[in-house]
Amino acid sequence: MSARHASSDRPFTARPEVVTQFLSASGAARLVARTGVIECLQAMAAAIESDYRRWQDFDKTARVAAYSEAGAIELMPVADAHDYAFKFVNGHPRNTRLGLSTVMAFGLLADMATGVPVFLSELTLTTALRTAATSAMAARHLARPDSRTMAIIGNGSQSEFQALAFVGLLGVRTLRLFDIDRAATDKLVRNLQPYVASHGLAIVVCASAAEAARGADIVTTLTADQANATIVHAGMLAPGMHLNAVGGDCPGKTELAADVLRASRVFVEYEPQTRIEGDLQQMPADFAVTELWQVIQGRAPGRTSPADVTTFDSVGFALEDYAALRTMRALGHEAGLLETIALIPPLGDPKNLFATLAAAAPSGVLPQRKAA
Repeated sequence: MSARHASSDRPFTARPEVVTQFLSASGAARLVARTGVIECLQAMAAAIESDYRRWQDFDKTARVAAYSEAGAIELMPVADAHDYAFKFVNGHPRNTRLGLSTVMAFGLLADMATGVPVFLSELTLTTALRTAATSAMAARHLARPDSRTMAIIGNGSQSEFQALAFVGLLGVRTLRLFDIDRAATDKLVRNLQPYVASHGLAIVVCASAAEAARGADIVTTLTADQANATIVHAGMLAPGMHLNAVGGDCPGKTELAADVLRASRVFVEYEPQTRIEGDLQQMPADFAVTELWQVIQGRAPGRTSPADVTTFDSVGFALEDYAALRTMRALGHEAGLLETIALIPPLGDPKNLFATLAAAAPSGVLPQRKAA
């Protein structure tokens, strides 16, 4: 074949430089501060639910993970006919001892028609938002509509986002807080103070997980230890309670006792992934669960009575990151906070990548070494 394309008799036309939009960590923080945390959560929850409603449009897979004694590094891909998205994310519970975040992430959107990377973004802050938005979106379908009191067990970096998602999107008005690290709870209380008056919010600091769960309509678990723990046991359940189990998100890490799952109607994002990583990993392979998309599409019931105990065994799924990337890109564009980067080299001739080396040389000519 000559220099012409195999699929055309016409020679190629030089393409303009490929420019990738970019949202940095500082840009994302400015965007959320300018837009409002609750407003960002609302937009993200709407996008996530919209994508779950077209679940069948996506090519889905469980995330690809590498595990070590210290934690996990994961790649989370998903695609539809138009877009490809992935997230790179870690989970290292002991990172805080090193002054590092437990979770760090970035992600990318690409055009399926050309493979062009159109948007590169931080996803550390965005993952916290999307996790909380997913929790609230799921609770709209699974929790009692009159739920106004939520326990938050584990008051680390995800806790503020979960609190504000349920306050802003579901009308929760009382938060019951517990963490084995009292400094984490104090931090959460401080960060929520601006919302106390504006949302009529009551905050109760508790001495144990059992005390926090007492009287709660919704119990959210956000613990970080990479261990098979029992944060919630069956004796803490009450009729009508909804459990939002977020912390159990890798093999060997759980938060709920098996008896809690047996006493619940259990809902998951993507069953093949949750059976490996979620609280579900401790149950037999035939333990019945319902994927959340089935409830959202009306194919399966969520809560069937006010007395049901429901559990959302949330491990995070790539479809939610795709929706989060779409949301942050749209909000960033509207706010004028997106930068551009030259991630892909410009090519005058798409078959001559080597020419970029000469173009980068100061004299325009690559230096030659004499043969020995």
